[in-house]
Amino acid sequence: MAAVAAPAVRFTGITRRFPGVTALDDVSFDVASGSCHAVCGENGAGKSTLGKILAGIQEADSGTIELDGRPVRLSDPREALAQGVAMVHQELVFCENMTVAENLCLGRMPSRRGWLQREAMRHRAREMLAAIGAEIDVSRRVESLTIAEQQLVQIAAAVGSGAKVIVFDEPTSSLGENDAERLFRLIGELKTRGVAVIYVSHRMAEIFRLCDAVTVLRDGRHVSTDPIAAIDEATLVQRMIGRRLEQYFPAHAEAALGDEVLRVERLSSPGKFSEISFTLRAGEVLGLGGLVGAGRSEIAQALFGLDPDARGEVHLRGERVRLGTAREALSRGLGLVPEDRKRQGLVLSMLARENATLPILERLARFTLVNRGAERELARTQTERLKVRTDALENEASSLSGGNQQKVVLAKWLAARSEILMLDEPTRGVDVGAKAELHAWIDAMASEGAAVLLISSELPELLNLSRRILVLRGGRIVGELQRSEATQERVMRMMAGV
Repeated sequence: MAAVAAPAVRFTGITRRFPGVTALDDVSFDVASGSCHAVCGENGAGKSTLGKILAGIQEADSGTIELDGRPVRLSDPREALAQGVAMVHQELVFCENMTVAENLCLGRMPSRRGWLQREAMRHRAREMLAAIGAEIDVSRRVESLTIAEQQLVQIAAAVGSGAKVIVFDEPTSSLGENDAERLFRLIGELKTRGVAVIYVSHRMAEIFRLCDAVTVLRDGRHVSTDPIAAIDEATLVQRMIGRRLEQYFPAHAEAALGDEVLRVERLSSPGKFSEISFTLRAGEVLGLGGLVGAGRSEIAQALFGLDPDARGEVHLRGERVRLGTAREALSRGLGLVPEDRKRQGLVLSMLARENATLPILERLARFTLVNRGAERELARTQTERLKVRTDALENEASSLSGGNQQKVVLAKWLAARSEILMLDEPTRGVDVGAKAELHAWIDAMASEGAAVLLISSELPELLNLSRRILVLRGGRIVGELQRSEATQERVMRMMAGV
């Protein structure tokens, strides 16, 4: 009788505790070679912690890991890489002041007699990017790249390491449809080479398309491991969040619209977008669709006063205003939830409570001193609307799960009473339960009369929440679709120019 091959990865009794919380509690399951194995659960379920333990970034308090039947101790990322384990992180990890080539070859710099061989380094970096179908100038500093380009560099680094086990933690959260499709093809190729892919994602369509098996974690505990063919989406979601998740029709979509609150005419910024014109009414959710690089985020940033090169006419409530500073935009009732919450939406070293009231400190201050009691009450009121636990407000923002961090960013603009909300990838990297809550919140804000500009790479999200969708390509508006006529196929064709 032939011996059964050992799994590529075996987790046995993995436990990891942090002060006040058990992130993983006695987690055990196997991952087969040449397979794509999904790990699912709500934010805070322990998925990323498990990946970091496998990648040597954190150590388990107890339990064992076996690779191809061999017990291993992965004490740091260098040791994990030497054992054939690499990780693509959800939160991007780079030396931002260094070039793409330097980051890709970090730790494996080609040298001769102690001297760095720069051309050899650049050649190696180009080969690593070419292997995943990415075209990025390897001489650029990482800090100059878009979030999507940085994600591609990180994927290239993991694949180019020659690892036999690769952890992908929310790899498509920053990618547009074209880059995501290339990644899916790459994962298929990795499987044929015998690589074990551990795929951490909240996107159901991706899980059922790519994965051979799925493990569910909830509150740090192992709930189930099943072949993907043996489970359906409703059951998977129920196991993840412990309850059924009902689909809903957004209430604002059938309510009467209010007055025009924003009119944009011929908005342009060199190299980013040109001749952008649209209107936005109270109670409306206007979707902005487009591939990465189409100019979606840049338009929102310009309207919020973050682009000094932007030119054009902007009318708020019928009055023409100049494209000024972020402070002026805030005073006029605009709020911006940026794509990158960690670098642009939060001060991670400050408490969640302090972040939630950051835009309105002047309103809470008397003689330059902030009234802490009023601050706590305001933060509590706004975050309760978003279902953030009160005790989380007194923790540093860096310690919160991705979903709760995003809710704190949104709470800022609730506290600021923003009448025009620009939401750039508002559910990026949050679990299905938190995503449903955020969708309901967006619907509630529109129903209460707020005007919402919604930027999203997730077409189902864009289609479900928007009254109208503007499609961008190459920095220009190439079409407008009403809710009743918008389908994924039509939007994708317009985005891609087909």
